[in-house]
Amino acid sequence: MKVHLVDGTYELFRSWFGAPESMSPTGQEVGATRGFLRSMAAMLRDAEVTHVGCAFDHTVESFRNDLFEGYKTGEGLDPELFDQFPWVERASRALGLVTWPMLEFEADDALAVAAAKFRDAPGVEQVVICSPDKDLCQCVRGKEVVTLDRRRDIVLDEAGVRDKFGVSPESIPDYLALVGDAADGIPGIERWGAKSASLVLAKLTHIENISDDYEEWGVKVRGGATLAHNLSEHRADAMLYRTLATLRTDVPISESLQDLRWTGPDRPALEALCEELGERTLLDRI
Repeated sequence: MKVHLVDGTYELFRSWFGAPESMSPTGQEVGATRGFLRSMAAMLRDAEVTHVGCAFDHTVESFRNDLFEGYKTGEGLDPELFDQFPWVERASRALGLVTWPMLEFEADDALAVAAAKFRDAPGVEQVVICSPDKDLCQCVRGKEVVTLDRRRDIVLDEAGVRDKFGVSPESIPDYLALVGDAADGIPGIERWGAKSASLVLAKLTHIENISDDYEEWGVKVRGGATLAHNLSEHRADAMLYRTLATLRTDVPISESLQDLRWTGPDRPALEALCEELGERTLLDRI
């Protein structure tokens, strides 16, 4: 069997930008929620999708905001999108999905813990993390744990991560610390780009192995002296950025593999939700 772990927040944002606007009978914008419902309904029609968990950022902020002032916040988020956060969590539950709303942690943390928990469970052939987020590539293991970009139908196993980023999954947090991740508000270290970071980390794996003397790196990198100087000057920042990019492994996920087995929607809850959303066609699809 395969275990599918869905980044619900990403799916909401994808629907916000991709699905048409839609008003509920009471005049609230609910297009993204309706798009999420339809997307998940299509996914659940796949015979391979039998065990599913869905994680959400219940609020945008997390413990990482206490560590770094520049980390991503909900500032600038369209209120009509933010107002749909509770709707989409309710939609996930109505569909019968195990749902993890994160408060102190982030959705990615829940997905990372679930992937580690279920990858070695009896009968599990593969864990599929349904998200294109770079952060989640650190969870990939061989072909047993992969990421799936559902929009573009791209699967990344361990070889795929190396091909795309030039580093192994375990080096992804180090890579993001050096290069930066604008989506999460991680600025990176000046002059360190994707090429230089991948060349150095492919050889040395982690930031603490990168000497202040570039001649000790064992790999030739253009502008190595400048890169070494910048890292030396901001090594503490780089280690903080890696902490921000490293997914936590202590998120409380109590569900068993059997709990993740999808047995159908909560029909009364789904009917009530669809009526409130003004969604008239979805019920016939599930």
